[in-house]
Amino acid sequence: MTPAAATEVFDQVRRHLSGKLALTGGFAGRGAVETAAEGARVTLSDGRRVLDFGSYAVTLLGHRHPEVLAAVHRQLDTMPTATRSLANPVAADAAGRLAAHLGHVLPKVHFGLNGSDAVEVAVKLARLATGRERVLAVRGGFHGKSLGALALTHSPLYRVGLRGCTVEVAHLDPQDARALARELAAGPVAALVFEPVQGENGAVPLPVEVLRQWCAAAVEHGAMVIADEIQCGLRRCGEPSLALAAGLPVDGVLLGKPLGGGVVPLSALVCSERLYAPLDADPFLHSATFGGHPLSCAALPPALEVMDRLAGHGRALSALLDSGLADLRTRHPETVREVRGRGLLRGVDLDTPAHAGATVLELAAHGLLVSPCLGRPTTIRLLPPLVATEAELAEGLGILDEALAAVAAR
Repeated sequence: MTPAAATEVFDQVRRHLSGKLALTGGFAGRGAVETAAEGARVTLSDGRRVLDFGSYAVTLLGHRHPEVLAAVHRQLDTMPTATRSLANPVAADAAGRLAAHLGHVLPKVHFGLNGSDAVEVAVKLARLATGRERVLAVRGGFHGKSLGALALTHSPLYRVGLRGCTVEVAHLDPQDARALARELAAGPVAALVFEPVQGENGAVPLPVEVLRQWCAAAVEHGAMVIADEIQCGLRRCGEPSLALAAGLPVDGVLLGKPLGGGVVPLSALVCSERLYAPLDADPFLHSATFGGHPLSCAALPPALEVMDRLAGHGRALSALLDSGLADLRTRHPETVREVRGRGLLRGVDLDTPAHAGATVLELAAHGLLVSPCLGRPTTIRLLPPLVATEAELAEGLGILDEALAAVAAR
C-alpha cells in the first residue's frame, strides 16, 4: 500500500467513522495502517513489522493461526451460515467441546459474538431463574458497554448522558470480604458477577479468599454466581477457567475474545442447568441471528486444542514475564509504580496518565503494540500471545525498557 493509499484510509475513517479514531490510529501507526498479520507480528503499510502484545486479548493464538484458518476455510466451503430452523452440527459440536474443555462441570452453552452478548444473557437468565432483580458486581470491573452490561461495568465514564440502565446493580469493594453479606441482608439478589482478574482495571487479580467468602454467601442466599473470564480465561492466565480451577461454586463462566481463535468473533455462556432453565423452557426467550454462527463455531475446536497444547509454553512465558517486569521496575523506579497481573495478562502502572500515554506512543514507534486500560489510564496492559517465542517476548520487554527510558528522559 502506498503512502497516498494510507492517507485515503485515514480520510475515510474521519469521514465515515470517527475523527478521533483517525487521530489515535495515526499516532499509533505513525501515518501507516495495518495491512497483514501472522503469529505475533502485524505488517504495516510502510513495510514495518511490529510485535502485537495488545489487540485487547483477542489474539491469544496470534494472528491467522493455520489450524484455525483451515477449519474456517473448510466451513466456508460447505455451509458458512445457518438456516436457524434446522439443527446445526457445527454449533452442537462446538458446545460439546466447550463443556468438555471446562471439565463437564457446566453442561449448558449459549453462543454470542462478543463479550457483552454473554454478559447480557447471563444476567437475563439469572434474573428470570431466581425471580429477583438486583445484581452484585465489583468495583473496577468491566463487563461491556451495551446497556445491560454497562450497568455492571463500574466506571461511570461510559454512562455519561445515559440516565439509568435496565439492571439494578450494587458494586462491592474487592478488599471487603463482608461486603456481599451486607448487600444480601439489604434485599434479594439474583446474581454475583466478577472477573477473577480485572482486565480493563489494569490487570488486577481479585483476592481468591474474598471470592470464596462471597461465593459461599451467594450460594447460601440462592443467588447465581457468574465468573466473567472473557479476557482472563482460556489459558490467558494459565487455566481454562480461573474460577473453576480455584474451586469456586460458579453457575456460569463467560468466555469470549480468543474463543474464535483470533480469526472469527465468538463468545459463550457456559452454565449450570439451573441458570439455563429459562432457555430450556423457551429456547426463543433469548436469541440472536448470528448466535452459534457456523463459521465462528468451526474455529472453536482447533482453537481449544491449540490452547491446551501450548499451555506449558504459556507457563514458561509467564515466568519470563515475571522476571522481566520485575527487572524493569527496578530499572525505572521513578516511573514504574507497580506491576500486576497473572499469566499473559499484565499491567505496568506508571506514575501519571501522561507518562502512560506517552509510553504507549513510544512503544508503537519502536515496534510494539499494547492495549491501554480504559478504566485505569496510568496502566499499560501487556497481552502477549501464547504463540510468541521466548525471543519475541524478550524483544517486547526490551522495547518497553527503551520506551520507558525515552519518556523519562523527556
